[in-house]
Amino acid sequence: MPRRTNTPALPILLLVVTLATTLAGCSTNPVDAPPPTIAPASAAASPPAGATPEGQVVPLAAPAQAAVFDPATRSLVVLGPGDANRSLVTVLPADGAPVPVELDGTTGALVADADGRALLPTRGGYFALDVAAGVAERVGVPGQDDVDFTALARRADGRLVLGSADGTVYTLDSQGGVAAQVKIFARVDSIVTQGDTAVVLDRGQTSVTSLTADGTDDEHALRAGEGATTMVADAAGRVLVADTRGGELLVYGVGPLMLRQRFPVPDAPYGLVASGGDTPVLAWVAQTATNTVVGYDLSTGIPVEKVRYRTVQQPNSLAFDDASGTLYVVSGSGAGVQVIAGAAR
Repeated sequence: MPRRTNTPALPILLLVVTLATTLAGCSTNPVDAPPPTIAPASAAASPPAGATPEGQVVPLAAPAQAAVFDPATRSLVVLGPGDANRSLVTVLPADGAPVPVELDGTTGALVADADGRALLPTRGGYFALDVAAGVAERVGVPGQDDVDFTALARRADGRLVLGSADGTVYTLDSQGGVAAQVKIFARVDSIVTQGDTAVVLDRGQTSVTSLTADGTDDEHALRAGEGATTMVADAAGRVLVADTRGGELLVYGVGPLMLRQRFPVPDAPYGLVASGGDTPVLAWVAQTATNTVVGYDLSTGIPVEKVRYRTVQQPNSLAFDDASGTLYVVSGSGAGVQVIAGAAR
């Protein structure tokens, strides 16, 4: 009698394998598990300044964590550590003595906002600093009292985008409530905007990601070198990233997010700012291993060095006044603020 064959066995086996694979895929969904990361890069420990820095050096009471220039008040705003779990902001006006402002809490980031304000993310919300008055008001994000906000930016439509230590990005509505949120990062270290597009830097994933306009998902995500640390937007619609570990300046276009230029910058590039306005559009990059800052012209399709300066020790933060062409180099080791007038000449 001929042997009988059971033909359904193979389809059933395939179905079981498919289901098992599907279930395994669900268990490793990045929404449910932290994304893979590397040790975040950081600025190099700068040597003592070997020569007198160009320009004028203004002393600061403490090492700086971040700095921005507020064009409305013509003031440099510097963030540093305070006392007893409080951060300290120092406002350095164009004329007059520095004004210290102690915050009722801590923060690690600082951005310039419209109309003479600076914004600083904190647990449960952010501080809004009236730069001229030297007064900071804490603004809470409804329902997010326990969220450790680490980054913040404002879109062209006026809506704020905040990022958190647990890797979530919150897009607020016009009344300040949460309109959308997406958790796809290990940590949100920086946010910048071009128009209504928010771009997120995650140092642990060394990635840059643009979000959809409604803030509910990533639109494009790209690897950013070997250890990206800082990010700024420029007046020409670009996003600039310092790859500190890989020793490169990365230049991205937005809409869609795409790497347009990459250029070797040795000696641990970290501090980053872009100049624009009536001055040449330059990307300023601080090389923390050698106490140097370099201005690059990006207009030719490849960065071209235009100017180079010796700096104060540990040039971790840069700021620029477009109206006067003044570059501010702010030390992360307590060496003060270096003021270089007409820096782009």
